[in-house]
Amino acid sequence: MPSKRLLEHPKALCNLVRRIALEAGEVTLSYFDESGYTGADSKGDGSPVTKADREAEVVIEKALAELTPDIPMVGEEASSEGRVPDLSNTDYFWCVDPLDGTREFISGSGDYTVNIALIHKGVPVLGVVYVPVKGELYAGHGPGTATRYLEDTDKEKPIHVRRPPASGLTVVSSVNHGNAERLEEFLKDYKVAKSVKRGSSLKICLIAAGKADLYPRLGPTCEWDIAAADAVLRAAGGIITDLQGNEFVYGNSDRKFLNTEFVACPEELRLAA
Repeated sequence: MPSKRLLEHPKALCNLVRRIALEAGEVTLSYFDESGYTGADSKGDGSPVTKADREAEVVIEKALAELTPDIPMVGEEASSEGRVPDLSNTDYFWCVDPLDGTREFISGSGDYTVNIALIHKGVPVLGVVYVPVKGELYAGHGPGTATRYLEDTDKEKPIHVRRPPASGLTVVSSVNHGNAERLEEFLKDYKVAKSVKRGSSLKICLIAAGKADLYPRLGPTCEWDIAAADAVLRAAGGIITDLQGNEFVYGNSDRKFLNTEFVACPEELRLAA
């Protein structure tokens, strides 16, 4: 089916991408061990990479090329090797992190995800986030379409951000990254009831599912780390903005796809631009 035809049917496209994420997730599980993973390498920026990262991305890249041959893919591992497509003449591109939360994966934690997002003119319009160890999949392809699927029950439910509780916010932060002092300073004007630490893009999915309210990321990330979860969050009624309240724009190859610091939250909590 030509890409144009699929783009006109986002639900069908999303279902196909979900299958790709599941296949990539199976690859990662073949290397996963709760006692930890040994044999990780270091990339040029010092971040770890495993065979699971590389092989899962190969699976995703091949499948997306067959599905939408005229839409380029920006992948974390390909980018680290210098394979970055020219995005100047296309409105669409795929943004992929085959294994987000590599440190969690190496430690034996199940808090890692497979992330596939479709970007249109800088906006994530479709996203799939799969949690292989937990058999949990989040997806969205436009306003009001966000869902959470559980393999254990074979049931899928719509998800939506919640209204900020009067009792106080649940704030999510990273297990392995972040500055506690800066986070405390950022939150000083918020009423916080609970703090939760999670790995990978799951932090954003918790907000999309109405289980948390605020995720300030006061540190470096890349577009592939958050694009898929951003699409799910937008579909669930939330938003990611920079610290000035401006929406994220994806496809910044000039800065090597590095993100500015950001906040993920329901629209109701959006920072004033």
